[in-house]
Amino acid sequence: MGVHSADLELARLCADGDEHAWERFVREYRPLLYRAADALDRTQGAREIADSLYADLYGMKSSGGERQSLLRYYEGRSSLATWLRAVLAQRYVDRVRVQRRVEPLPDGDVPARTKDPDPDRARYVALVQQALGRAVAALTARDRLRLGCYYVQELTLAQTGRVMNESEASASRKLARSRVAIRRGIEQQLRDEARLSDDQLAACFASVADDPGPLDLKQVIYE
Repeated sequence: MGVHSADLELARLCADGDEHAWERFVREYRPLLYRAADALDRTQGAREIADSLYADLYGMKSSGGERQSLLRYYEGRSSLATWLRAVLAQRYVDRVRVQRRVEPLPDGDVPARTKDPDPDRARYVALVQQALGRAVAALTARDRLRLGCYYVQELTLAQTGRVMNESEASASRKLARSRVAIRRGIEQQLRDEARLSDDQLAACFASVADDPGPLDLKQVIYE
C-alpha cells in the first residue's frame, strides 16, 4: 500500500458504512473542512458547501441498495486532508461560476438597468420555499427535530446528539442523510412540477444561496 495507506483504509471503511470509522472521520476532518471553507470565504458562505460535501462523503444507498459515497473516489495519492480541501475548493469554484452566470451585466454593458436585475429570482425563491416545505414535511418527526436542533437552534453536533440520545457521529450521519433527502426532494419537485431544466435548476439554487429572501427554515421545520 502507498504512503497514505492509513488514510485510504479510513476512507474505505467510511464508504462501507463503518460507524467507528465515521466517528473518527467526524472528529478529525469536520473541523478541517470548516477551516478550509472559512479560508475560501471569510463570511462563512462556503460552510454550506462543506455541509453539502459532508453529506456526499457519508453517501446514501441507491435504489439498488449499493452504498454511494464520495470517499470511494479517494485513491490515496495525496493525504486525505489534501484531497478533501481540493474537492471543497472545486465545489466552491463551481458555485462561483454558476453565480456569475446568473449575475446581471455591469452598468456599462447594458443601456438601462431594470429595478430588479434578476426577474426570475423571486420566482425561484418561491419555488424552492414551497419545495423545501414539502421535502421537510416528508421526513420523520425525529429527523425534523434533529434538523431543528442543528440548523435552527444552532446546537453543535455533540449537543444535538445529546438531545437526540445518539452519538455525535450518528447525529452527523443522520443529518447528512436528511440533507440529501431534502435536496433530492426539492430537485424532483422543481423538475416534475415546475419543469425546470438543468441550467434553470443551477440558477435556481444559486439565486437562493445568494439571496434566500423569505425562506424561513424555522417555520418550515416547526409548522
